[in-house]
Amino acid sequence: MKTVRMNRRDLLAAGAAGAAGVLLGAPSRALASALASVSIEEPFHGAVLNRRHGKAVDGGLEIEVRGRAPLRDRVTVGGTLARRAGGTFAAPLVLRDRETEIVATSEGSFGRHEHRVRVVWDRNSFPRYRFSIDDNSFFLRDVAQKGYASLFDCFYLKILRDLHEKYGTRFTVNIYYTTGDDFNLTQFPDHYRGEWRDNADWMKLAFHAHANDPARPYQHASPQKLIEDLDLVAAEIIRFAGEETYAPPTVIHWGMVQPAALKPLAARGVRALSGYFRPSASGWDVNYLFDDDRSEYLSRHDALMDFASGIVFSRVDIVCNSTPVEKVVPTLAPLAEDPNTAEIMDLFTHEQYFWPFYHNYVPDHALRLETAIRWVTEHGYKPVFFHEGFLGAPE
Repeated sequence: MKTVRMNRRDLLAAGAAGAAGVLLGAPSRALASALASVSIEEPFHGAVLNRRHGKAVDGGLEIEVRGRAPLRDRVTVGGTLARRAGGTFAAPLVLRDRETEIVATSEGSFGRHEHRVRVVWDRNSFPRYRFSIDDNSFFLRDVAQKGYASLFDCFYLKILRDLHEKYGTRFTVNIYYTTGDDFNLTQFPDHYRGEWRDNADWMKLAFHAHANDPARPYQHASPQKLIEDLDLVAAEIIRFAGEETYAPPTVIHWGMVQPAALKPLAARGVRALSGYFRPSASGWDVNYLFDDDRSEYLSRHDALMDFASGIVFSRVDIVCNSTPVEKVVPTLAPLAEDPNTAEIMDLFTHEQYFWPFYHNYVPDHALRLETAIRWVTEHGYKPVFFHEGFLGAPE
């Protein structure tokens, strides 16, 4: 008996083609195939599942697999007979490995059909947060030009250290090669290496872009250009701050890169990338050019695995520089109530809003950060780096 495999996009296309055939009065094999096919709707292909998505059992996590299949078909999931209700099906499945391929099979008058999705089990998950700061260059110029006795004589770095000492926060500081005017990383001295090393357990430096401008520098750039800029910044970080301080990128400027760049990024140690995954008038944006289905999914979930590259994508939960103090808690609190967004808090801001000379200076920027950090701390979230383990949890 022939087995037909169709993904969700194939089903939609086949259904559209079949509907057109019916309207024209023509027979449609595509429609028959679409009507006969089985489709897993939950979990989503690439879903990152944790304890909140199922029930802990001995050596595994029991989840519910749901989908649609022809009304009279016999449906199995991983060999287990599924429950049927109209055109829907549901069946339990126990995840025991880090990655699992889930197979739903339907058999009936239209033949035998399969749909497969792969998921990731975050088996050692715990409530955690990471704090990432983008667009950093001003503090590096300030330290280099002022020649401070200590890095933390710079008010910006002192703010970060104070938050770390009070809450244990760990910061990923994403930097540019140049401020775009009179400073670049080659001018940053190496005599602070010891101090960088002493604080590397809570503060990492990572590549963000060559410069703030132009906007969206890697949206249309070649992977080679992105990697060249990454290597340039990485070499300077290691020169002046040491290997201990360097972290692979977790946010690329504007969150937009060519799909062909993902594997080269993974080869440079990139394990996670964060974005907004937000709708705009022209489609989804700050989404690493993901398709609509994955972008919409990430707009409602903590994370999604891209199996082709091995990179996990995370949705930013709050941008502190654009969130007034009184709206910080109302932004975070609902996320903690939703099992799809509760386990990992991806906190985020931009450096330039700390500086009084910046045209969009935010005087209470530090308070916004502290309000977010205090809330997640009081609600049991622990600080992590996304590049360590699996999104900060042991693998």
